[in-house]
Amino acid sequence: MAEKDADKRPRKVDEMVPPILVKAIFGIMLASLLMVAYARITDKPLAAMPDLDAPIAQEREIVIVGSMTGAATVYDTQGNVIHDYASDEGGFVAGIWRVLQRERGKYDVPMDLPVRLVRYESGRLSLFDDQTGWRAELVGFGTDNTAAFALLLEEEGQE
Repeated sequence: MAEKDADKRPRKVDEMVPPILVKAIFGIMLASLLMVAYARITDKPLAAMPDLDAPIAQEREIVIVGSMTGAATVYDTQGNVIHDYASDEGGFVAGIWRVLQRERGKYDVPMDLPVRLVRYESGRLSLFDDQTGWRAELVGFGTDNTAAFALLLEEEGQE
């Protein structure tokens, strides 16, 4: 009877993670830590950021006013309404307004100052807040959200 119970117990060797795998995981963690430490100590520039010296195709200063409901209104620097987004269509623009609100609150910058919307010759869209140094590469937010800001540049020619 004792022999039957011994056969039913799982063997400890089968449950262990192979030592080579554990060593490899710690090696990867150590290598990552060393790369990050090297980059921080030597003040390496952020290489993943797009080139700011790329040729600009179109640029426009806009003022974004939003609400927590998702509604947003975008004005030009003269106070003319460029586009008015209802609460069911302005979610991304209102989200950018919330980010601007937070960033400008850090530096005590008024919300009614404009931001720059830039389209590069490559088609990339960027949003810059020259007051705080904040910027957003809009291509990373999907085609629908990028199109919401591209529309603001297209409406410049229609005024």
